[in-house]
Amino acid sequence: MRVMDKLKLRVMDKLKPALLATAIGLALCTGQGAKAEQLRTLTVAGGCFWCVEADFEKVRGVQEVVSGFTGGTVENPTYKQVVRGGTGHYEAVEITFDPTVVSREQLLELFLRSVDVTDAGGQFCDRGDSYRTAIFVKTETERDIAEEVVAEAEADLGQQVVTPVLELGPFYPAEEYHQDYYKGTKLILTRFGPKKKAEAYKAYRAACNRDTRVRELWGDDAPFVGG
Repeated sequence: MRVMDKLKLRVMDKLKPALLATAIGLALCTGQGAKAEQLRTLTVAGGCFWCVEADFEKVRGVQEVVSGFTGGTVENPTYKQVVRGGTGHYEAVEITFDPTVVSREQLLELFLRSVDVTDAGGQFCDRGDSYRTAIFVKTETERDIAEEVVAEAEADLGQQVVTPVLELGPFYPAEEYHQDYYKGTKLILTRFGPKKKAEAYKAYRAACNRDTRVRELWGDDAPFVGG
């Protein structure tokens, strides 16, 4: 059975936009007793890491999502260094998950359907190398899984998927300011005026047309639209 078929049978009913509220509640209580040795990590780049973090913290079986940087040559880069360019890093997230609840294949299926896999120059309103998409792998088994999921997404979409599968190097967490930005309560000054972080995140996501483009590209297979 194809990975996407398994996904639809096992979890997509929980992750469709109309039922995301259920998945959010489940995510809060899933895997409380999971042992550390059971957990696995997946690192992906999907443009703005605030958005990817917000999306995947809703998924049942995901224990934690950390925003950060990987793929470059500069040790312990700052956010300003990365977005200015020249470090080679991607904005990325490290997803810690319980494989007895959600598989690597399922997470990759969701990831590819939450971004514009046809855009090699960035994501949505964010342009430049640091905002490109990518899947990072540590082993040949992980590479095989990722490449299979990419091939199936390409077949489902009927267009070329430009998201590469790359070897994972060091992952550097971003500054604390960026972690859980989408639910922050601190008041900040933005181009939309003074707003709490959570409100600023929603305004940014809408202005960037992330959900609009993902819906246009993936239709009903877009699991996080409106997130």
